[in-house]
This record gives sequence, C-alpha cells and structure tokens, in this order.
Amino acid sequence: MKGYLWTGGLESARGVGSNNGRLAPWEAIAVDAVGNVIEFWGFKRNQGRVWALLYLRGEPLTAGELERELELSKGGVSMLLRDLERWGVVRRVRSPQDSAWRYAAETDLIRMVSHVIEEREAGFIERIRADLAEARRLAQAAGNVPHEHLSRLEKMATLAEHVERALRLFIKTARLDVGAILGALREDSNRQ
Repeated sequence: MKGYLWTGGLESARGVGSNNGRLAPWEAIAVDAVGNVIEFWGFKRNQGRVWALLYLRGEPLTAGELERELELSKGGVSMLLRDLERWGVVRRVRSPQDSAWRYAAETDLIRMVSHVIEEREAGFIERIRADLAEARRLAQAAGNVPHEHLSRLEKMATLAEHVERALRLFIKTARLDVGAILGALREDSNRQ
C-alpha cells in the first residue's frame, strides 16, 4: 500500500537513505516531501521531485542540471519532463542568449491542480459514468434484474454524475462544492 513516506527529516536530507544529489538539506526535505505526496496520489515520485525543485528554485533549469541535482539518469529525466509537460505542470523555455532548453515549473498552483484534475480525474469519472450507463442498459435489457439492484445501479450513476459536476465546477472556478455528493450519500443512508 502506498502512503506518505516520511523522509526522516534532517538525517534523510544528509544522505541517509535518500537520493538528494547536491541539494541543500532544506531543499532535499521539501523535494522529497512533494515527491511522496505525488506518489501517494498515484503519480511517479520523481515527477513530484522534479516539479518541486523547479518550483523552489524559481528559475528554469536544464535537464542536465536536474539530473545532477536529483541524481537521476538522463533517460529518466527526459521521460519525467515529457510527462510533466503533458500534464501542464512544467514548460520548456529558451532564453535568447542560451541555446539549451530549460524547464520551468508552473507557479499558478490552482491552474496546475485544475489542469491535472481535468486531464486525469475528470476523464476517469467520464469513463466510470459510461461504464455505469452500459451496465444499466444491459441490466434493463436482461429483464430479470431485481428492481432493488436497478435502483442501486441508478444511485451509483447519480453519485458519479454529481462527482463529475463537482470536478467540472472546481476546474472552472477553483471552488469545490461537494454538497450534491453529500446529499446523494445522505439520501442513500436515510433509505437503508
């Protein structure tokens, strides 16, 4: 089971059991903390570490600098940066006096989280709704499914619909309204 892997504070930052390259102790702790949270959310730990270092430094870094600072392989950094660019949390920049690509972190945290939710969670909920709709269609077509089972299937579809609406509202407004979701859950609890 994945969980928040406590880095061990300063001892970890000094190199005991941690990949922290040439980072200052405070940077190593912060970068590892973000990596652990990102891993807990189902992403790659090093995606979080790369974004966190770019965000903390506040200036674009080259892939080579990221490799050295985080002690990651060239291929690993390349794949991580591609993923992070696709998610919209890192962007490629080039200054007029430098021919090397550099990478900068998205600093608008609300926009970053909204984009990731839109790409990942909203798409996931859409697939769940489609699967529940297909299950409902098949159950109705079967003709011998008890009414209670059809009713529960309908409740599942309604809950997924409310979750999707809440996510879409969050994406548009950066406000999360879970009232309808809680209402659907309370309604189900009160009927039992």
